[in-house]
Amino acid sequence: MKNFKAIIIGLVTLCCITIPNKGIAQKKRKKKNVLVIYTDDHRYTGVHVLGNQQIKTPHIDRLAKEGIRFNKTYLMGAITGATCVPSRAMLLTGRNMFSLKGEGRHIPKVHTTMGETFQKAGYNTHIVGKWHQDIASLSRSFDSGSTVMSLGVYLQDHFRMPMWDWDKTGEFPKDKAYLLEYDDKGEVIKRDINKQDKRGQIGNEKLAPHSSEVFANSASKFIRQYRSKNPFFMYLAFHAPHDPRQAPQKYKDMYPVKDVELPPSYMPQHPFDNGHLYIRDERLATFPRTKTVAQEQLASYYAIITHLDDQIGKVVQALKDSGQYEDTIIVLAGDSGLAVGNHGLMGKQNLYDEDGIHIPFIISGGIKEKGKEVNTYAYIHDIFPTICDLAQIKMPESVLGKSLKPVIIGEAKAIRDYTYHAYRQHQRAYRKGDFKLIEFVKAPEYNSKKKTEQLTGSKVTLLFNITEDPWETQNLAFFPKYKKVVAAMKREMREKAVQLGDKKENLQDLYIPRLSLKYDFWDYY
Repeated sequence: MKNFKAIIIGLVTLCCITIPNKGIAQKKRKKKNVLVIYTDDHRYTGVHVLGNQQIKTPHIDRLAKEGIRFNKTYLMGAITGATCVPSRAMLLTGRNMFSLKGEGRHIPKVHTTMGETFQKAGYNTHIVGKWHQDIASLSRSFDSGSTVMSLGVYLQDHFRMPMWDWDKTGEFPKDKAYLLEYDDKGEVIKRDINKQDKRGQIGNEKLAPHSSEVFANSASKFIRQYRSKNPFFMYLAFHAPHDPRQAPQKYKDMYPVKDVELPPSYMPQHPFDNGHLYIRDERLATFPRTKTVAQEQLASYYAIITHLDDQIGKVVQALKDSGQYEDTIIVLAGDSGLAVGNHGLMGKQNLYDEDGIHIPFIISGGIKEKGKEVNTYAYIHDIFPTICDLAQIKMPESVLGKSLKPVIIGEAKAIRDYTYHAYRQHQRAYRKGDFKLIEFVKAPEYNSKKKTEQLTGSKVTLLFNITEDPWETQNLAFFPKYKKVVAAMKREMREKAVQLGDKKENLQDLYIPRLSLKYDFWDYY
C-alpha cells in the first residue's frame, strides 16, 4: 500500500513539474507566423552555400539546406545611387521599379504594403531595424516595433547607430533618437545624441553593441515573449553588411587579408566610364583597386557577413527555443549585390550580377518543401506575392509581382523567361536564355542648381554567356559570330522597355531635387 501511495505521489509530482517554456507552441494557431529578414548590400555569393566562396555563413547555409533556395532572383534596378531605397520599396509593395512613386522613398497609400496586408489578415505586425521609406508608411504598416533606424539621423557607424523606440504617435521626431553604449559596468544604456556625435566610422566594439547585435537581440526578445493567439509578421531589416564594413575583432581574424581569394571578375579598374563611376561608394577604396586593396575590402565584407550570420542564428534559435520554428515561415533576402573589387568597382551602382543585382533569397522554417532549389528568373518584387501564397492570405490588387508558388510546388517550371534591369539614365540590361546584354550610355548630367550640363556622351555594349561565364568576364559583343544575338537582344530589350514603362515621364517625381532626369537612357541609345 505504501508503495502504491508513493507511485501516486510520484505521478502527481511529475505532472506538476514546470515544463520548459515553449511559448505559443502550446497554443497552436491556424496560420503560421512570418519572419522576413532583409539584409543590406548582401550579394548572392555572400552566402557560402550559394556561391561556394571562402565566406563562412553556417546559419544561413542551414536555412538554405533545410528550406528552398532561389538561385536566380534579382533587383530590377534603381534610379538613384542609394539602390536600397527602391529595393525596399519593391519588396514591401510588390511593384516594379517603374511603377513606384519616384525613386521609392515615399510609398503612397494606394500601394498596399506587406505589413498592411498581414495586418488585414489578422497578424500582429512588428518591425525591427532599418526603414528607408517615409514615416507615414512605416506607421500604417506595423502594430509595434523596436530599435528602428534610418529615420533622418545617420552617423554611418554600426557601433553608433541612432535608434528609435516604437512611437505610437507615428511621428518619430529626431529629438527622440538615441545611441546605445556601454557604461562602466559593461551594461548597455541609452543616451541622447549630441553635437559631438559627428558622422563617420569612429565607433568600435568597446564603445557599444554592433547594429546587427542590437537588431537580433530585439527580434529574439520579441519572439521569446510573444504570447498572442494571433500569428505575428515580423520585418527584421539589418543594416549589415552595408559599409562601413565593421565587425568585432574575432570575426576580422577569421579572414587574414593575404589569404583572401579574389573572384574571377576582379579588376584593378573598370575598363570604361559606366556613367556613374566616381560616387560615394566608389570612393571607399583607393584607385586603382590593387590586389591588396581588393583583398582588404573583401576580407572586411566577409567578416561583417559572418558576424551577421551569427546574429541571424540567434533569431532562429529563439524560434526553436520557444517552439515556434516549425510554425514560422522564414524568408531571407538581400536588397542588392555589391562589387567589392569585381570589375574594378566597389559599390552596387551597376547591372553586373554579383556587383549590383544578384541577391540571396531563401525560404525556410515551417514549410513543406525542404532542400529544394528553384532556378526560375525572379525579381525582389516577386517575394511579396510568394509569401502571400505560402501564408494563404489574399494578395493586394496593387501588387504587380508574380508568385513563385507554382514553381515551388511543381505546377510550373518558370514564372519568367527574361529579366530587364535599369540603373539611372546610364545603364540597361536584358537577360534571356544563356545570354545577358548590358548597354552603357554616358547620357548628359544636369546640375539643377547651376543649370549646367555635361554634354559628353558615349556608348558601350557588353554581351555575356551568363551560363558559361557567371562572373561576366568575357565580352562577346564584338565577335562576328554573336552579331545576330546582339541585334536580337537589343531589339527585345527595347520592346521590354516600352512594355514596362521605362521612360523619362515615369521617373520625374523624384525625392532628391538635385537628381535631374532631363535626359534619359533612351534619348542617347
